Amino acid sequence: MAELFYVGVDVGTASVRAALVTREGLLKSTAEEPISIWEPESDHYVQSSTQIWERCCTVLKNLKETCWNKAAHFLDLPDFLSWKATGSLTRSLCTLVCKWTYSPPEGWDPSFWTSIGLEDLLENNFSKIGNETCAPGSPVGCGLSQEAATDLDLDPGTAVGASLIDAHAGGLGVIGADVKGFQLPCENQPISSRMAMICGTSTCHMAISEQPVFVPGVWGPCLSAMVPGMWLNEGGQSATGRLIDHMVKGHAAFPSTCGNFYTYLNSHLSLMANSHPVDLLGTNLHLWPDFHGNRSPLADPTLKGMVVGLSLSQTLDDLALLYLATIQALALGTLHILEAMKGAGHDIRTLFLCGGLSKNPLFVQIQANATGLPVVLPDQMEAVLVGAAVLGACASQDYKNIQEAMQKMAKVGKVVQPDDELQSFYERKYKVFLRLCSHQREYQALMNNR
Repeated sequence: MAELFYVGVDVGTASVRAALVTREGLLKSTAEEPISIWEPESDHYVQSSTQIWERCCTVLKNLKETCWNKAAHFLDLPDFLSWKATGSLTRSLCTLVCKWTYSPPEGWDPSFWTSIGLEDLLENNFSKIGNETCAPGSPVGCGLSQEAATDLDLDPGTAVGASLIDAHAGGLGVIGADVKGFQLPCENQPISSRMAMICGTSTCHMAISEQPVFVPGVWGPCLSAMVPGMWLNEGGQSATGRLIDHMVKGHAAFPSTCGNFYTYLNSHLSLMANSHPVDLLGTNLHLWPDFHGNRSPLADPTLKGMVVGLSLSQTLDDLALLYLATIQALALGTLHILEAMKGAGHDIRTLFLCGGLSKNPLFVQIQANATGLPVVLPDQMEAVLVGAAVLGACASQDYKNIQEAMQKMAKVGKVVQPDDELQSFYERKYKVFLRLCSHQREYQALMNNR
């Protein structure tokens, strides 16, 4: 873990001073810059507040250069682990493109680093942040170094594939599965007709295309960030599993001790539905799920959560209905992202889910019902690990490319079809969903109109 420091700034009469201080209160380094003092007339002294701020900026930069100039290289965690394994400083396009503003094939944009005061990173052809790159799954260096092989109890030279961010590895572990014989709308269609959803604490929505597609409110397009040679758009919901936990565990009816309470809630909802579709229990309770802001497709961190239809009752039935409304809202959020992607040119026909929430059958079924698309679940639930293994298989050259490795190693476990009889219900509920957002913005505008 990186050492933690605090910065103290002292603006005095004649100078600005700053110090890096440890958690234990020890000064690691200091910097100082003078402040000008003017005397336009006797006993009348003037200083410049603009200059004082400039001096504050300068001393902070000087401090940074003392923890900063010592750094030989800056690496994202996946690339750091590849370096530890192989000794190679080659970076994966996944991390550089998604997180570091790298844009292949042109590469780094010097004007960006200069504009934010980090022009020193341009030195030696960007050697500190990476001037050698490769696509995910490409062999890194000469494989495991002798030191790493000893640490891992493996053979030196064992192939190491260029890495992926965890969610992207999950996408790799599901999206390329062979779907022949499952009567899915994406069969005999390009892989761009599929969207991977990695559903856990938050959810990532991964769609790929042969040509760049610009989707408002959705990250990307990023070239070779998941599948080499293809463009990635990444939508997302900031809180999904975390939101369900928040709504359920904060309710008065949540038991202090329980086993798998979500399995119990699913069964309880079935009893409440009395042989009718569980979804219809959400007719009068509506929720806008952006309790942690909206990542996609509105890209608005100021949005908040909303619940409409609450009563004073706090029974187990009320908790089950709130749980259902939360799951439905998350599914409608997926529909919202899908519509933005389709409006920009994507043609998505099938959803491929993995992650913790994909183990909840009610969550999966409602994703299918609300979007009107079939959902594919992998036969191996740990799709992120399968995706990571795909990288190794490709790097070892056991498969000729990522696409072949995905098709052979990612397999369909189960297909969940949407309930077409619920189409009208979700069309109406989606209209309510969108109005919740527009109403919230109306309320914000009213309160900000002073």
